[in-house]
Amino acid sequence: MSTTRATAKDRSAVRTLLRLWPYVRPVRTRLFAAASVAVVASCVGLVIPLVLKWMVDGPVAERDPAGVWLGALYLLLLGFTEAGLFGMRRWLVARPLSHVEAEMRAALYRRLQRLPVAFHDRWPSGQLLSRATADLGLVRMFLAFPLTFLLVNSVTIVAGVIIMLIQDWTLGLVILGPAIPVMVMCVIFEHRYAVVARRAQDQVGDLTTVVEESVLGIRIIKGFGRHRSQALAFRELTTTLRGTELRKARLLATIWAVIVTLPEIAIGAALVLGSVQVADGELSAGTLVAFLSTALALRWPVDSIGFLLAMSQEAATATERYFEVMDEEPESRDALTPSRTAPSGHDGGLRFDGVVFRYPDADPEAPPTLEHVDLHIRPGESMALVGATGSGKTTLTALVPRLHEVTAGRITLDGEDVTAMSREELRSKVAVAFEEPTLFSASVGENVLMGADDEAGAAELERALAVAQAEFVHALPQGAETQVGEQGLSLSGGQRQRLALARAVVGRPRFLVLDDPLSALDVHTEAAVEAALRRVLADTTALIVAHRPSTVLLADRVALLSGGRITAVGTHQELLRGNAEYAHLMSGNGRQEDDR
Repeated sequence: MSTTRATAKDRSAVRTLLRLWPYVRPVRTRLFAAASVAVVASCVGLVIPLVLKWMVDGPVAERDPAGVWLGALYLLLLGFTEAGLFGMRRWLVARPLSHVEAEMRAALYRRLQRLPVAFHDRWPSGQLLSRATADLGLVRMFLAFPLTFLLVNSVTIVAGVIIMLIQDWTLGLVILGPAIPVMVMCVIFEHRYAVVARRAQDQVGDLTTVVEESVLGIRIIKGFGRHRSQALAFRELTTTLRGTELRKARLLATIWAVIVTLPEIAIGAALVLGSVQVADGELSAGTLVAFLSTALALRWPVDSIGFLLAMSQEAATATERYFEVMDEEPESRDALTPSRTAPSGHDGGLRFDGVVFRYPDADPEAPPTLEHVDLHIRPGESMALVGATGSGKTTLTALVPRLHEVTAGRITLDGEDVTAMSREELRSKVAVAFEEPTLFSASVGENVLMGADDEAGAAELERALAVAQAEFVHALPQGAETQVGEQGLSLSGGQRQRLALARAVVGRPRFLVLDDPLSALDVHTEAAVEAALRRVLADTTALIVAHRPSTVLLADRVALLSGGRITAVGTHQELLRGNAEYAHLMSGNGRQEDDR
């Protein structure tokens, strides 16, 4: 998906990772303490070669067993101290980093709830899931390990090099010989690995999308016998991801080979040169032992540079992907206009004035989806909205609760511009029910009561179920407490649609927007729902997308939407007699579908 792809070119990993600071700041004390403890532990490890020098040049050379045992005790204490300090570091970072990950995940979820529908139309859900799970796991691992040890290992290497130069500067220069080629290789590796790491994480998001779609669409896959083609598509994605991961492994193997080989050659050369100096009496055996022990102690800090850089780049990419979502402009909680129009009798109800709408991703040269829509639904009136495929009916209904923002014109509720209301206030006045009902993995009662305020209880639930003719709920194993499976697929299409309708009416909204809410019902159930719904519609102002004459007859008047415009308004009978397009739509040529 092009909107989620980004290149590592010109990206600064450090600048990207610094964006984590607001999340890290609350736990900075423990993280700084953990880093300090790790630095002390590494410095303790560098004391061990100095003790060895004292032992070789002192008790060993003088054949003093007591001194040897004392040196062994010193080494044991230093080893226990180093191990204890590293253990303390792990204890210090465990709790705060789990807190950072939880806070970042919660912030991402909150942002996803506030992002406009246009964003969710554009982004595959698998890409969002991978950012909330795998990417945040990489960030936590970076904060727990590479962030600390890039500092610790740098301090250790600098301190170790100083100690070696003090011991013997000629041998120290030999050890420092590979430094420049290693640094050059690290710069090259960092750039190349960043590109491949980004590609791999995007491919994981694509793979997650396919898995999610396959699980949700398992009935279609099985019903059409498409499991082999789906498995083949999945295998192709996994093969592509495997190739990218192998590319990462080859890059890491290359840098590791350089980082390990060159220092080993330098240590070997220092050993030979040092042995010659000891044989010539220019260097004590203890000094050579201390020097080589220090060099060997630096093997781990140097060898780890490769995978620490790799983990840092993966964390930088994960952070970049995380903030791609967080940087998206959310829906405003506040009004978009500073003033409100005073309600009047003339402007009461639901009114569309010169409404124009174009999807953000639409071709600029293409005509808008809706163009100069003028429509007035009087207070307490029900208006049916009828139109052919692609005429924009669903889009028009989505503008009322501001699931999309109008491009031009305005929509008013009782004379009040919807953009002058906060979204919370607007959506407390307007209830919606969509043609494709969405249920959540919660109880039936919880799904229905989502449409009411927090004080709503059993009485409101029962009333809404009665209006929607959803008494089947009482026959479920635990009644209204029965858990609904993912997407409500354990229920029939008609049952899901009735629960969605119950959710729309449970809060007794002043305005009701229904997108063909009875399409999945059988004739007898539809008649019963319509009879109950008429009583609800008498107390509200409603806009109802309709495809069948039976649904149209629920409304007081009908509006015909054609080519993105309202071309006719009247009663059902008036339009049947006077509008050929409407008569054709109502003539029984089949249920119309809506694309957008």
